[in-house]
Amino acid sequence: MSKRWTLPLLLGLFVLAYLLPLGSHGLWIPDETRYAQISQEMLLSGDWVAPHFMGLRYFEKPAAGYWMIALSQGLFGQNLFGVRFASALSTGLSVLLCFLMARRLWNDPRKSLACALLYMSFAMVAGQAGYANLDPQFTLWVNLSLVALWFTLDSRGTGQRLAAWAVLGLACGMGFMTKGFLAWLLPVLIALPWILWQKRWRELLVYGPVAVGVAILVSLPWVLAVHAQEPDYWRFFFWHEHIRRFAGNNAQHDAPWWFYLPLLVAFSLPWVGLLPTALKQAWQERVQPRIGFLLLWLLMPLLFFSLSKGKLPTYILPCLLPLALLLGHALADRLRQQQGRALGINGWINLALGVVALIALAWLQLKKPVYEHELSTLLLLCVALSGWVIASLAQAMSPLRCWAAPALGSLLLVGLMPAALPKSVEANKTPDQFILEHLDELSGATHLLSNDLGAASALAWRLQQPKVALYNTVGELKYGLAYPEGAAQRVTDTTVEQWIDDARRTGPVAVVMRVKGEDERRELDLLPDDGTRYEQGNLVIVILPGDTP
Repeated sequence: MSKRWTLPLLLGLFVLAYLLPLGSHGLWIPDETRYAQISQEMLLSGDWVAPHFMGLRYFEKPAAGYWMIALSQGLFGQNLFGVRFASALSTGLSVLLCFLMARRLWNDPRKSLACALLYMSFAMVAGQAGYANLDPQFTLWVNLSLVALWFTLDSRGTGQRLAAWAVLGLACGMGFMTKGFLAWLLPVLIALPWILWQKRWRELLVYGPVAVGVAILVSLPWVLAVHAQEPDYWRFFFWHEHIRRFAGNNAQHDAPWWFYLPLLVAFSLPWVGLLPTALKQAWQERVQPRIGFLLLWLLMPLLFFSLSKGKLPTYILPCLLPLALLLGHALADRLRQQQGRALGINGWINLALGVVALIALAWLQLKKPVYEHELSTLLLLCVALSGWVIASLAQAMSPLRCWAAPALGSLLLVGLMPAALPKSVEANKTPDQFILEHLDELSGATHLLSNDLGAASALAWRLQQPKVALYNTVGELKYGLAYPEGAAQRVTDTTVEQWIDDARRTGPVAVVMRVKGEDERRELDLLPDDGTRYEQGNLVIVILPGDTP
């Protein structure tokens, strides 16, 4: 079965668990609406070189990640599926890389299936597959570069070795154009200590230039094009996104050095019970070149990101593929040896988590209802949690026979949970759905205004109109707004009345506001009261009619 049905099984799970849920819920703010709008703007404007966010320069990332999302929207339509497809495809290809790497390392069909299935069912991996941002794409390129690196070191023929080095260069080039210089650094962090340990410097000196040359060929045309079009791009991107974020005292998302240690444990769900066994076995086998390579792949990026001042959970996604390989290696060995204790413990841990989640949901519904008059949505969440519980119980009671059950429970939970969110969360966090309900009225507006970047980008994406005036909000658009042409999109308390009066002379004005406190309520009160208003959660839509002569 492992030989014949592994790839069809993985493909079927990819379609059911990764692709089908893509259109089941609105775009989350701020990330999904931002990436949807930037890539849509590329598609509509034809400017594929310099990223723009709502018509303003936005140089926090390179262009290739937006290209993928734009191409997906061009292929599948400017809809939820089109926006998220690039993330799902990237994650699915990472699953395939996990399978190929396991087959190359051990040539054991069961082990290859176990590694790929574990990686695919990591809750964090499956969740990112349905989330439109650049992390799944960047993770794919890093994974490809390190899989190619192992193939270069493990190949015997000159032709295979040259091809693997070329693929390594391609992955580094695409990773660089997706998220920056880390795509070049991470493979080096693993390759240098491993080659030093194995004393294989000659191969690096002989074949390494092939990868460097391919990476340059892949990335240089865009590098030169963006410099010619926007001379300030590389100064801002290098210092703001790399140096300041890594070492700056005012780095975004500052966190302590140990931030990623508990996250790595959490990211291993639903296989956390196997961690002690897998890590112990890996340490015992560390002298084996393949295990040493996987440990370096796991630990070196973890160490590097732990030293960084700025930290986000998704930074360590490239660590999860080697973790899945080590876990799958240990799991398959336990199956072969008929040792189910670690698997049983894993099942009981998952069962306890599922039961606690169901009890917490019941308690909240009784004390402070999260779901109000939303029986179908509540039942959907109960089905998702019950699937997790049943799968966990199956593994706990029969660990050797039902070893793969947590994968099904995890994929079911991650696939259904976004569609099972309560209306209160949907209303506040996915404004594009509220905008979609009033799209016909909003489409007639000649001017757009918003006091929140997430809501503004959702409005711009739904209306395919990037020019949204920003009312008392700057945030990550500070750089783009500093250019002279950005001044027209800034509106303040003192200028809002005049801006609206001028805008209404040419037609209706559509306003989307997020009202979370007194400051936002005051901003809303400054708007004319002769418009049509709709409210949902903390979102308010105001449609002001134009002044007809």
